[in-house]
Amino acid sequence: MAMESPSKALVPAPSALTNLLKSQTPPSSHPAHLHHLALQIQHNLQHQHGWTALRIHTHSPVNHTPLQRPLLSGLPPHRLYTHPDEQAELLKELERRRKAARKSGISADSENVVVPEPEREWVLPTKLNEKWSLGRMAEVFDGVEIAPPSGENNVRDVSEEESGKQGNENKWKQTKRIVLATVDEDSTVVYYIVHDGVVKPRQN
Repeated sequence: MAMESPSKALVPAPSALTNLLKSQTPPSSHPAHLHHLALQIQHNLQHQHGWTALRIHTHSPVNHTPLQRPLLSGLPPHRLYTHPDEQAELLKELERRRKAARKSGISADSENVVVPEPEREWVLPTKLNEKWSLGRMAEVFDGVEIAPPSGENNVRDVSEEESGKQGNENKWKQTKRIVLATVDEDSTVVYYIVHDGVVKPRQN
């Protein structure tokens, strides 16, 4: 009696990220692995954290020379960092709203929070096994401005949603900052906020 050959294992369909990487042609300004790293972070921010208006930057908006590596910019769904002085001003604004509500006969409990508008952020894609020095980080900061540009010739749109809810320029944002995105071997991504220089401690 002839034995039946075992059925062939089904090959899983490529993931959305794999299809994204295969569909993109890396720019000539940077190695392919750095461009793919930026795409991986872009995909994670867009689909796992709800970021919009994401763009990949290959050249510095300061001097238009190639960046150390591709950077991302985008709009998070909520503010990532609030300056302590702005935080104090928001608390004062909340108190003014509560007083106005009481004078109008409205319950002050309806005015319990003032939410700052989200801001476009720079994102630096990295691997966990990379070794970063203060000098390398300073080089990244030298190539960017305080606020990412909303559009330029050397960026690639990955979302047509613009930062309509971004509001006016934040007067409290006087120091450059970057969201450091670190990818582990298992594709886990961890995010840190890195400031250029010393910043005032936040208040609880």
